[in-house]
Amino acid sequence: MKKIGVLALQGAVSEHIERLESLGNVNPCIVKYREDLEGLDGLIIPGGESTAIGLLLKNYGLTQPIRDKIQDGLAVWGTCAGMILLAKELSGGEPPHLQVMDICVRRNAYGRQLESFTTTVNLPEVSPSPIPLVFIRAPYVERAGADVEILLKVDGNIVACRQGRLLATSFHPELTTDNSFHAYFVNKVCP
Repeated sequence: MKKIGVLALQGAVSEHIERLESLGNVNPCIVKYREDLEGLDGLIIPGGESTAIGLLLKNYGLTQPIRDKIQDGLAVWGTCAGMILLAKELSGGEPPHLQVMDICVRRNAYGRQLESFTTTVNLPEVSPSPIPLVFIRAPYVERAGADVEILLKVDGNIVACRQGRLLATSFHPELTTDNSFHAYFVNKVCP
């Protein structure tokens, strides 16, 4: 049984835990301190407010330990704010956080809270059935490096991508009852 941690500093933590529990083949756990990173097969950095989460990573002394774990091969999935935290570059000159994924991300690219939306897509690599997507003040990838695999675009914008054992989505799979992306992360990104 794989041990998947959910960074629990701010954001949609319980929703990710519930989705992971529903898979049945996962032991989900909360990650708040450096010692919580030990023995993980994967880590989810949830949506929330990226600036707040970035500051809390520093305050809890987790920035470098997470970077080190990624360099050692830990699979990590960032959803929405998590995508922003993984990026090597943020558009608009904002300072990046973990700087581990070769992407440039635009924060709040889809606008304010009122411009949040849902859609459904077909993505055979992730699921044989249509997948519901929830975008809330979502970012998107403006530029992806040569070794970044683009998994999905919506309205011409990159909203899901993968670089080795790193996965980034600008939407919130945890806010639906669909487990496709959680199963993809557990079974394909951190096999």
